Amino acid sequence: MKFELNADYLELNKLLKTTQIAQTGGHAKILISEGSVIRNGEVETRIRAKIVKGDKIEVEGKIIEVV
Repeated sequence: MKFELNADYLELNKLLKTTQIAQTGGHAKILISEGSVIRNGEVETRIRAKIVKGDKIEVEGKIIEVV
């Protein structure tokens, strides 16, 4: 899926909630802390990592392209 970013960045946990990959903020934190989130080919464990245009996020087989 493509996600259109209308700001300089969006925190990773908010991206997961906005795209409905995580049902709640708590669920997003669990996914991230368990190492289930891949950012640009590497595991991302920072809950509030700044996601910017061009980033590719993979979570449980779902891919988000930030444009």
